[in-house]
Amino acid sequence: MDIDFSIVLFLYKPSVVAKAVERKLKECGYNVVTIVGDLDKIAEMADSALLFVTYLPGDIADDQEGIEILDKIQEQLWYTSTNMLLIGEKKDRQRLMQHNHRLEHFAWLDRPLKMDELEKTVLNTIYTGGKKKILIVDDNPSFSKMVTEWIKEDYLVYSVTSGMDAITFLLKTPVDLILLDYEMPVVDGPQVFQMLRQEQSTKHIPVVFLTGVGTREGVERVMALKPDGYILKSTTRSSLLESLRGVLAD
Repeated sequence: MDIDFSIVLFLYKPSVVAKAVERKLKECGYNVVTIVGDLDKIAEMADSALLFVTYLPGDIADDQEGIEILDKIQEQLWYTSTNMLLIGEKKDRQRLMQHNHRLEHFAWLDRPLKMDELEKTVLNTIYTGGKKKILIVDDNPSFSKMVTEWIKEDYLVYSVTSGMDAITFLLKTPVDLILLDYEMPVVDGPQVFQMLRQEQSTKHIPVVFLTGVGTREGVERVMALKPDGYILKSTTRSSLLESLRGVLAD
């Protein structure tokens, strides 16, 4: 079967706003196929589309049937190279992510929808594969490589070996979370953290400290800076992924 479209727009039911989304995507130059409630077509198109855009109904977190449909869409796409952008109510997002952690790895836009944000998010989702971006800042390349191997299936991972390299990198490439080594030569983690919080473009990025010190005093010293969390370098892969999901879901 020959397929010549780029974006699939899935609607639970027709709506005026969803029609505007379709029109905007076409104005941006994408070929668009709109599906209304037909889950069978998703299986046909899952491997071929560049992106799925799913327009969620209001109060979906209280609609068991609606949640089951979303779970089926996610399951169809999870093992393909096709990514998804969810458009829904902000109040439903956290509950949906708690219900199905895999949904955290897809892009999300809150309603009411701004069409300029739609255009940027679609482009970014296609470029990044829809994965959240994480920057590892650690002067130990071996540790950074290990962490990268642990999380690269779920996240788009970058790494630098110094605090100043991190600042330079972040001025050009925004990320969703920073894993920051607490103890580094020249410019240490707390100094980098302070610089990040002073810059307008980086002050809202969640920062999680990496520390090799697990004593009560050591942890208290790290948390006194009020980062978004800390992770011991002796952690396991499963614990690390759980911690990252928790921070990124906030």
